[in-house]
Amino acid sequence: MFHVELVDEQWDVVGAVARVFGERAPLAEAYHASLASDGVVRGLIGPREVPRLWSRHVLNCGVLGELVGANESVVDVGSGAGLPGVPLAIARPDVRVTLVEPLLRRSVYLQEIVDDIGLDNVRVVRGRAEEPGVVKEVGGADVVTSRAVAPLEKLARWSLPLVRDGGRMLALKGSSAAEEISRDRASLTRLGAGKLDVVECGVEALPVPTIVVSAERVAQHGRRHR
Repeated sequence: MFHVELVDEQWDVVGAVARVFGERAPLAEAYHASLASDGVVRGLIGPREVPRLWSRHVLNCGVLGELVGANESVVDVGSGAGLPGVPLAIARPDVRVTLVEPLLRRSVYLQEIVDDIGLDNVRVVRGRAEEPGVVKEVGGADVVTSRAVAPLEKLARWSLPLVRDGGRMLALKGSSAAEEISRDRASLTRLGAGKLDVVECGVEALPVPTIVVSAERVAQHGRRHR
């Protein structure tokens, strides 16, 4: 049986981990342990975040699997320490995840953790989402994810070019999600975003559900492809 360090979490972490990650819960525990130790030492996670790594980070991202279809391809933009891409890949082994991260120290950590815990459905690409080479390499994804990377309009500029027509951008946001959609709706529409919506994930697993902005890439006739 895997071990979950509760620290100051005041809810059923063990039950939530089992619900979200199933038989791959030991992989989630290994990732959590890495973030709490190596992640802090390498400046990827703030020390104050350690007591709430499960609720605000690992599980918060793992529940994104509720919005991803079977065997879909996912690109995680600005992956940082692997959030949300790594928990998603653990929760959904059928999904192919590409972690895109521009900084060397972060991309090195990502490759190490992917190798260490044996995530064979994950690859790491170093670069910026908007770079032509990255667009060529990882574009055409079913889903592009992001978390705490940038304001919604900027996220759409980076994310939508990587999404196939009819695919989705899933941006993890906080309570300002609806406000951001309202503020940026016209710009998002011009960028090719349709079916804008705010969705909650992990309602049954988390004390506070994960809030996600979902947008579908709309086919634009006459659009010039890269």
